Amino acid sequence: MSVAGTYNTTVKSPMGDQSGTFTVVDGGDGTFTGNLAGGLGSMDVEEGKVDGNTLTWKMNMTVPMPMTLECEATIDGDTLTGNVNAGAFGAMPLSGSRA
Repeated sequence: MSVAGTYNTTVKSPMGDQSGTFTVVDGGDGTFTGNLAGGLGSMDVEEGKVDGNTLTWKMNMTVPMPMTLECEATIDGDTLTGNVNAGAFGAMPLSGSRA
């Protein structure tokens, strides 16, 4: 099954659960593009890589403070699980399901 799709996600952050919509556009060549849109705005996927059913990417957060987030998620059917690494704030669990 393709990793491409739209996922309703939740990141468990120090500021509470952050819900959003994660869009994955598979490039078909081991890369992907997309974005994560939620209560703190929208962040574009950068350096998106696909390895089987595992995604790795970065996002540049601007609110509430500028920071590069390093992300990894595994797609299992319609379920997404992973982590968002926020530097000094550590890894925050990421979960979601295909919309």
